[in-house]
Amino acid sequence: MTAPEQDRVRLLLVEDEEFNRDLVRAVLSRAQDAAIAGAELTEAPTLGDARAALAAAEFDIVLLDVQLPDGTGLTLAAELAERPEDQRPAIVILTAGVLPEQRAAALAAGCSTFLEKPYSPSKLIEVLRSQLPDRVPR
Repeated sequence: MTAPEQDRVRLLLVEDEEFNRDLVRAVLSRAQDAAIAGAELTEAPTLGDARAALAAAEFDIVLLDVQLPDGTGLTLAAELAERPEDQRPAIVILTAGVLPEQRAAALAAGCSTFLEKPYSPSKLIEVLRSQLPDRVPR
């Protein structure tokens, strides 16, 4: 059973690597957590695609790769951070860059949290669960 449309979590996955998008889709489809398994996923392989998706719809959580073919995900994070708080999605950075200065740059750009690549399915679910909007039962 899926959640009512207004209660569904809306995720935007900004990731250029098909393998990584496949992984996220697989994790979501197998999640035991009903809110995560019933999430509506939109995929964007570039910053341009992500901007178009964000102009067309609202999202609860953005899973954001840092290195994209047309720029850095931190640019998009900074753009989202300029939105009013009630219109700003949670931003989860997906990155292999774990140096303190890389983390500081992501936080300064407005990111909510990190998910280090490679990550386990359980860690992805844990991070998504921690970022769910208040309207979704935890």
